[in-house]
Amino acid sequence: MRLCRFQTDDLTLVGFFENGRVIPIQGALESYVDETGMDLWIEPSPDLLDYLPPDGASLGAIRTLHDWVVEKEKSDGAGLGIPHDRIRLLAPIQAPPKILLLAGNYAAHVVERGGTPAERRLTFPYVFMKPATTINHPGDPIRIPRVSPDHIDWECELAVIIGRRCRGVAEAEAMDYVAGYTIINDISDRKFTPNPDRKPRERDKFFDWLHGKWHDTFLPMGPCVVPSDYLGDPQDLKLTLTVNGEVKQAASTGQMIFPIAAIIEFVSRFVTLEPGDLIATGTPAGVGSATETYLEPGDVVEATISGIGTLKNTVEAEE
Repeated sequence: MRLCRFQTDDLTLVGFFENGRVIPIQGALESYVDETGMDLWIEPSPDLLDYLPPDGASLGAIRTLHDWVVEKEKSDGAGLGIPHDRIRLLAPIQAPPKILLLAGNYAAHVVERGGTPAERRLTFPYVFMKPATTINHPGDPIRIPRVSPDHIDWECELAVIIGRRCRGVAEAEAMDYVAGYTIINDISDRKFTPNPDRKPRERDKFFDWLHGKWHDTFLPMGPCVVPSDYLGDPQDLKLTLTVNGEVKQAASTGQMIFPIAAIIEFVSRFVTLEPGDLIATGTPAGVGSATETYLEPGDVVEATISGIGTLKNTVEAEE
């Protein structure tokens, strides 16, 4: 099961995300009641958390409806679906309370960036944040900022959506708090230098790196969410990113230094995690800065994770 948020006729709706089509939940529900004569109540909501584990209000009903839709699609074809080109896909989590991202969680990426990866037992996850204004919808353009246009990079990442409030969770129980998974592209300005005539200070390099993550549109997300109990092993997924069809990143989530459960344990030691929080788990090797190759207006970037789908965005210059 894959769920998405989308916009059509100025309405924001939720649907099942299928290959090339979206099946609106409320439309499918009406067909279910008409054809089966059975009552099934799903509270209309634009919030995907209402349909996701572990505590979604419509969790049981959405699974029943999905199973029925799958069988109906086998017999009736695409009758319930709307083609993707007739809707606008939206970022699946509208307003995450927190957007947390990992830096250096794949050893090969650390090496290509000039660092030396440490063994997990000797270190800890590097976690940073992005503002909500970086969130970008599937299909919408990544805008190259006027203030720093020349070193804009890509980073395909598996993102974890928290489904239940937690604090101080042990690694062994951490996955019980996961609602689902989506794809993010952690767009990065590698050489952002605010106030280039500044007086140098000790921590300039770190804050230049951090602020280079914060430009508007620098967090494409989607195109859908897979509930945590539908994806299988999240540490055995293939990640691929292409630019204009050329493969730039190809790896597996099994290559993470800190797996998802360990990340949740670490962060929840000192931060209360809330439903809707987004944790991006780091990017593998193959980023543009390793070869001094950067995004330009007109480029098409596609980030794919097996079992989830493909997040596609164009690139344009900021006006």
